[in-house]
Amino acid sequence: MQHAAGSPVPPPHQPGHGPAAGWSGAAPHPGPHHPGPHVGAHPGPAPANPPAGPSPAFAGAQTGPAAPHPPGHPPAPHHTVPHHASVPPTPDTTGHVQLPPGGPVPMPSVPPATGTADPTSTTLAVLLIGPAGAGKTSVAKYWAAHRRVPTAHISLDDVREWVRSGFADPQSGWNDHSEAQYRLARRTCGFAARNFLANNISCILDDAVFPDRPVVGLGGWKRHVGPGLLPVVLLPGLEIVLERNAERSGNRRLTDEEVARIHGRMAGWYGSGLPIIDNSQLDVPTTARVLDDVLARSITSPPQW
Repeated sequence: MQHAAGSPVPPPHQPGHGPAAGWSGAAPHPGPHHPGPHVGAHPGPAPANPPAGPSPAFAGAQTGPAAPHPPGHPPAPHHTVPHHASVPPTPDTTGHVQLPPGGPVPMPSVPPATGTADPTSTTLAVLLIGPAGAGKTSVAKYWAAHRRVPTAHISLDDVREWVRSGFADPQSGWNDHSEAQYRLARRTCGFAARNFLANNISCILDDAVFPDRPVVGLGGWKRHVGPGLLPVVLLPGLEIVLERNAERSGNRRLTDEEVARIHGRMAGWYGSGLPIIDNSQLDVPTTARVLDDVLARSITSPPQW
């Protein structure tokens, strides 16, 4: 298979170097060659053999006149590597650190010696589910910041809002445009999570996943992250989410009617088999400790989803 290719882009101009110094991948003139003198050029044909001297790539870098060499002897070879020379890149590396490729996240295993899992020191992928105002982001950030192993927090809402111009705000109505951006953000989060996990960095993701839309929600997360993703539902009472929603601003703040509708749909997680935490009377640190207890049980006996 052939690919069309134009002239390579020249390297950036550097002090002491001409704009095309040491760059041989492109012709010196963009148009066709016309014989004859050019405006501003020295008349007469170019010499067949250019005089020996420093490489053009280093013209202008001399601090003084070049040292003479004995007649009849060629000058010593210049061993300085040209500034445009590069070593072929090694795939999947950052500096000198080999990066394992990201793949579907498997289920975490229970240490055979103890028979019990310690979620505080195990590399995990967690999906924190809940309605707007449930405290997902606050709990996820706290949980990620207080673990004994490296842990990243990935918020789907944050990734969705990477789109600035043309952002499909769900408050304006859920349509094909907003769903396409949601799916794109979820796939981006899944890609990031797999790569973090492949490099021994745990992840906690948060999203308002509805139980009545498994293809858009939970099924998609499992497809993009892997079967080892551990979902946990955070579901406080309606009055709590209304209070927390009232403290929000911007497009994160919803109407009371919308909050009540979302909360009612989230009630469908009861009876689903997923672990549910009612954090109505729990502060963030306490909720994070309860989350660890729930995850320990999930590792030992994974939920069916």
